[in-house]
Amino acid sequence: MYRCILFAPGVDRKKITKAFSLDTDAVVLDLEDAVAISEKDQARSVVQEVINTEKLPPSFVRVNGVRTSHILKDLQAVVNPKVLGIMLAKAESGEEVRMADWLIGLLEEERGIPRGALELIPFIESTRGIEKASEIAAACPRVKRLALGGNDYTADTWTTYSEDGTELFFARSKLIVASSSAGIDPPIDTVCPFIKNIDSLRQDALRARKMGFQGKLVIHPAQIEPVINVFSPTAEEIATAQRIVAAFEEAEANGTGVIQLDGKMVEYPIVNRARQILSTVK
Repeated sequence: MYRCILFAPGVDRKKITKAFSLDTDAVVLDLEDAVAISEKDQARSVVQEVINTEKLPPSFVRVNGVRTSHILKDLQAVVNPKVLGIMLAKAESGEEVRMADWLIGLLEEERGIPRGALELIPFIESTRGIEKASEIAAACPRVKRLALGGNDYTADTWTTYSEDGTELFFARSKLIVASSSAGIDPPIDTVCPFIKNIDSLRQDALRARKMGFQGKLVIHPAQIEPVINVFSPTAEEIATAQRIVAAFEEAEANGTGVIQLDGKMVEYPIVNRARQILSTVK
């Protein structure tokens, strides 16, 4: 589970080094929107050098979409066992995800990497991608989780990313349902653009966690701690989950499948959720 994933522009070695020193769950080296078209080749060179010469924290690379002219060069530069996987920008169909999967697989074989070793995170950021979320989530075994790109999505729907998050409710819901239906991990929520408004960021993260997201993408070091705090179970949540599991397991051993605890009914779905909470404790 990734509570917080930080983007770092692939063309900026200084920002990459800074990102590697921060206490986040993973870093995304970005070859897509954070890089001007004229700087794409330079960004590939920088990221490739970083991957080959530095000790990496848990890291992904965001590559350009499969419909662009950049995808092949991107993958040739970054398919490497030192990275956890690839984040595929502008994912809009299961077919596109399988195209990326095929290309990654060829490069893995060429480089002596076990086929399927690298994860593939479809970055869904358009209305077409949201409509195809279910087929994207189930496109190939490489896909373990989805990620939402809210800024592109809101532009696609002729609206703006607001502090109350109303405009993202449908898109977030689609990714939650698609992920669960495909049997993959919960999705990762979009970047919040309000860098200096930590209260807005916290509320945005709380909405996403309440809906079922596992974590959130961030673009600034100041966003890391608030996001990790939101997506980490509180001491009270952990204690409650432990009590639920312990009480239910005792009852289950005596042949009971439904109990009352603190005035609330506890059955298998409640216990399963308690176990999910405990599984995220670090």
